[in-house]
Amino acid sequence: MRKWLIPVGIIIAVVVIIGFWVVGIKNTALKHNQAVGKEWGNVETAYQRRNDLIGNLVNTVKGAADFEKTTLTAVVEARAKATSVTIDPSNVTPEQMAQFQQAQSNVSSSLSRLLVSVEAYPQLRANENFLKLQDELASTENQILTARTRFNESVQVYNGYVLSIPNSWFLSGYPEKPYFKSTEGAEKPVEVKF
Repeated sequence: MRKWLIPVGIIIAVVVIIGFWVVGIKNTALKHNQAVGKEWGNVETAYQRRNDLIGNLVNTVKGAADFEKTTLTAVVEARAKATSVTIDPSNVTPEQMAQFQQAQSNVSSSLSRLLVSVEAYPQLRANENFLKLQDELASTENQILTARTRFNESVQVYNGYVLSIPNSWFLSGYPEKPYFKSTEGAEKPVEVKF
């Protein structure tokens, strides 16, 4: 047997093993990237549920009480702005995430003002449809929190994988993804005035 075939065979085997290793790194990064995209879809679904409920809430409030139109207008406008901001999870930037979070924060703020101002209308507070919508909104806010938490967990796994060495040497096409962060002032308790 020719002795020169042994080193050539070893070199070919090492190249094949390294090739499979690099392919494995890229496939795992793709899997983590897809998981981030899936969790982002869950976040959008939770926000869409809230946006759908807002229309029903506004109509119920309109039908049951005649009060500050500015509050209702603010809710409708905030909802419209929030639904106009879209993000592609595969190319999300911190700036896009901040814009999305600001739009959603405006919706939350408008909803809070609406629900506080409704307290002045006892016939509305006793309305069964309004109470159901209020419960649905509370449930939806919990779903949004859960979806955002799972998204952040997915981003953590993805970023940890993509940014670690030696993976980062082979994954230049996989940029770090931003996390959801709390809105400014979220550390302070909400002050409710009647």
